[in-house]
Parts: sequence; C-alpha cells; structure tokens
Amino acid sequence: MDVSEFHASTGVGDWRVLGNGLHARYRTDDLAGGAALASDIAAASARGGIASDPQVDLRRSSVTVRLPSHESMFLDADDLAAAQWIQARAGELGLKPEPGSLRQVQLAVAHAPGVEVRDFWQAVLGYVPLGDEDARDPEERNPRMWFHEIREGHAGRGRSHLDVYVPVDQAEAIIEAAVAAGGRIADSSNPPHWWTLASPDNHGVDIAPWPDRG
Repeated sequence: MDVSEFHASTGVGDWRVLGNGLHARYRTDDLAGGAALASDIAAASARGGIASDPQVDLRRSSVTVRLPSHESMFLDADDLAAAQWIQARAGELGLKPEPGSLRQVQLAVAHAPGVEVRDFWQAVLGYVPLGDEDARDPEERNPRMWFHEIREGHAGRGRSHLDVYVPVDQAEAIIEAAVAAGGRIADSSNPPHWWTLASPDNHGVDIAPWPDRG
C-alpha cells in the first residue's frame, strides 16, 4: 500500500507518515486521559486485535502513537486496520488529534570517504545498526542517525545536519516560521520533497515532508 492509498482510506485523518512510520498525536488534560488510550491499545495488541506493534509515548499533555515502518514495505493492510482502530478508539475517548505538532528528527552525519564512523556513534549512544547506512536507538527514544560520505568539501572534516520529517500539510508553515526567525532557504532544488534551510549561523536543516507526500 502506498502513502496516497493510505491517506485516501476512511478513518485515518488523524495520522501522518513520517520517516519512521505512521504517527498520531492526541492532546490530553492529564496523564489519565492518555493512559486510557494506551491501556486500550495494549489490551488490543495483547489479544491480537492490533497486528502492527504500536508504540505509545505518554505525557501529561499528550499521547503519541507510532506504527513502525517495515523493512520490506512501508505500509500494509495491518497498518491501515490498526490506524483505523486506534483513531476510532481515541474519538470514543474524546481525545482531540493534533497532527500539526508532529515531528521526527534524524541526525545526518557526513564523513570523509572510506572512514567508518557508524561503529563509533553506536558505541557512544548505545545504538544498533539499521540497514546499511543508518543506526537507531533500540527503544526508539532518541533520533535516528544516517551516515553518508562527503561528496564535496575538505577531507577530514565531518559535516552534519538535521533531517526534520514533518506532515506534508505543515511543511510550508514551518519553513515560513523558520525564515521569519532568521533562517534562509539554502537550496531550493528539491521541493516539494524537501527544503534545505540554514540557520542564522549557517547550520543545515532539511525540512522533509516526502514520506507523508508519498
């Protein structure tokens, strides 16, 4: 199932596709509000009613649910069914979706050609390999990392930037706010897949709605 098919399905309007899967966030007044949804999700998952291994982040003011992406395919029928069930249950509990606040951050580490740096960062952060070029926190609490060779510039100098995955309907507003805050568009050759921004002191950030765009 591709992203456009997912978004065209009924009962999934609360969900957005970021770089590491499907995300939905609901605003809550206290821990109990989010805990009710978390408990229902846990019970449904335990009895096999949800097949997509949902991950729940519970805070006082919000509850965020993620359906992790797969290595073999990005979305499947189980993801759709789980997203529909979770959204319906959140609605029954009176929780209000807040997709505009969703972000997923990835640290892109550039390195000189032929230099192996992933093992170092895995040792420092306690990460594990993800594919051929990435690493991740086993508990998915901290940002993922992507390692790539420097194609231009000075050998021996590592350069890094942030990838910020955002909902497609929020990308332009985020870019406008960043520019208004003193940033600039450093590369406009890749929209609508992503925009490369530079901070006032020239640190790079890619605003990337491409997973949600499909």
